[in-house]
Amino acid sequence: MAHILICIICLFYIAIIGRTLLAPLIFALLFSLLLLPLSVFLETRFKMGRALSSFFALISLILAIGGIMTVLGSQLTALAQDWPAFKQQVLEATTALQHWISVRFHVDSDQQVSYITDSATEALNTGTTLLGHTLLSVSSIVFFLLFIFLYTFFILLHRRLLLRFLVSLFDEKDSMIVYDVVSQIQYIVKKYIAGLFLQMLIVTTLACIAFWAIGIKYGFLLGLITGIFNLIPYVGILTALLLAVLITFATASSTHILLVVVAIFLIHLVDGNYIMPKIVGSKVKINTLIALIGLVLGEMIWGITGMFLSIPVIAIVKVIFDRVDGLKSWGMVLGDDDSKPGSKPAIQEIKQDEIDNGNENPSA
Repeated sequence: MAHILICIICLFYIAIIGRTLLAPLIFALLFSLLLLPLSVFLETRFKMGRALSSFFALISLILAIGGIMTVLGSQLTALAQDWPAFKQQVLEATTALQHWISVRFHVDSDQQVSYITDSATEALNTGTTLLGHTLLSVSSIVFFLLFIFLYTFFILLHRRLLLRFLVSLFDEKDSMIVYDVVSQIQYIVKKYIAGLFLQMLIVTTLACIAFWAIGIKYGFLLGLITGIFNLIPYVGILTALLLAVLITFATASSTHILLVVVAIFLIHLVDGNYIMPKIVGSKVKINTLIALIGLVLGEMIWGITGMFLSIPVIAIVKVIFDRVDGLKSWGMVLGDDDSKPGSKPAIQEIKQDEIDNGNENPSA
């Protein structure tokens, strides 16, 4: 137990200090496993070389991501045209709030304006600093994506070499276990990512239909935001709700805001109780407690990037734990609870198993 805990602590420490290298590398590993069938198809069907097939597989990934970003960018550009309306709406709401505070708490408007002015000045000074960090973050994102694409290409190109390296690390008698682990990881990652994209498509479609039925402006943009942010477990849907409320507040009435909140809540119920378990949850058997802990740890270590990677990394770790004798208990605690409601408490089941084993093997 001490040895395993020390290794886990060391792995977390390596993840913290090696974020710049490991974060894009893990993304590239996931994308390469997803693109591997396409690369193999191009090699076998069209007799392409490995470098050419890897390149075309990577181009398909770039086109898919670029298409999503183009649609999202065009919608955001149209939204920017409503910025004056948004400022007017905020001004009217602020005036009404000032009147309510003046009547309720007997604070005159001059004091409120003075406080708001001081806060705005401080926010402006802070915003100047944040703008520089934002520009730096944009450049960092560009380099981050660039390294992801490069790593993805080279992992696809040298996949046989990497597999031989993994097999050579272990004894020859364990080679079949290594091949089994690699194949299971490839299967789970491929199905999980494909399930996430299908889940995003379904949630986006439901949200767009709901927003169109409500009759709000930029319903397609809000639906796309809801589907993309829903990929982040638990936190994403709250972020999408906040953004949807803010945009609706600038372009519609309070009734529309209430309907948007109800629509996103119902979509989240459908997603959490049917779409997620059937499409994504069936591929990755991870219990909700471990998923939540992994989400928090991912945010602590790598921020938003860690939140995206937490679930697939836990799924990969579980595949390894389930096939290593000394780590099967850890794989069990990561998995889903398959006990039925109304069954015996776990301690009674363990005692009954010990009694049954004792009867079957008296010498024990």
